[in-house]
Amino acid sequence: MVQGRYQDMPALPFTPGMEVCGEVTGLGPGVSGPALGTRVVVFGGHGGLAQHGVFPAALCRPVPAAMADVVAAGFQVAYGTSHLALTRRARLQPGETLLVLGAAGGVGLTAVEVGHQLGARVIAVARGAERRAVAQAAGADHLIDPEAGDLKAALRALGGVDVIYDPVGGASFDAALAAARPEARALVIGFASGEVPQVAANRLLVKNVDVMGFYWGGYLRFAPEALTDSLATLLDWHAAGRLHPHVGHVLPLAQAAAGLDLLAARRATGKVVIVP
Repeated sequence: MVQGRYQDMPALPFTPGMEVCGEVTGLGPGVSGPALGTRVVVFGGHGGLAQHGVFPAALCRPVPAAMADVVAAGFQVAYGTSHLALTRRARLQPGETLLVLGAAGGVGLTAVEVGHQLGARVIAVARGAERRAVAQAAGADHLIDPEAGDLKAALRALGGVDVIYDPVGGASFDAALAAARPEARALVIGFASGEVPQVAANRLLVKNVDVMGFYWGGYLRFAPEALTDSLATLLDWHAAGRLHPHVGHVLPLAQAAAGLDLLAARRATGKVVIVP
């Protein structure tokens, strides 16, 4: 989005920051709630990297008392993306093999954790031993270093994959698709590599493979109840101790640009949170 290449761009000028946790300090005309002082999370699409923000009241959701601000600030989009993508779109079943590319990043790590909770065998692909250890702690059954050799061969040696969760794009997507089992489902989540892969339709035909796009924020427009139901499930899981959000970096607002650099260089683990 800050590079002007996102699929859903706000009008210029805009303030980055897709989601926030904060306290309600004022209400617009005719708005009855949430009450002043309520701690809420908001997916606003932009406007989050600031000391104050103005968002639709309907998007403000109260935060459970037991959830810390830095956890709540990065909970909705990352966990919501993985849960809704894996359950509603990919229809992941217990015992299936889930491949997560970029498995130590903000959404990738939640996909590992949610996939584990759904009963899948999870293969995590991540660069660096430290990042792979984070994915393993989140529930990954197998770990692969994408820089260690032939990713396609490594995936085939593990028996292939039923569901591909890809926030990376590029050559990793091509290798994963080549290791797909019959009737596999590939989720296109994003393009952290900077390269949007092109899919040869004949490869889909031979194995009866589905490739499907997923954009969490898009459900606000046509099926908001899907987001609400998914988030309710995730909050229940968190309250029950089934989810353990990983915040890799907490930076002050003055270092927001450094936080964006961590994401662009794919050096972050879990979420990067900015605190005004």
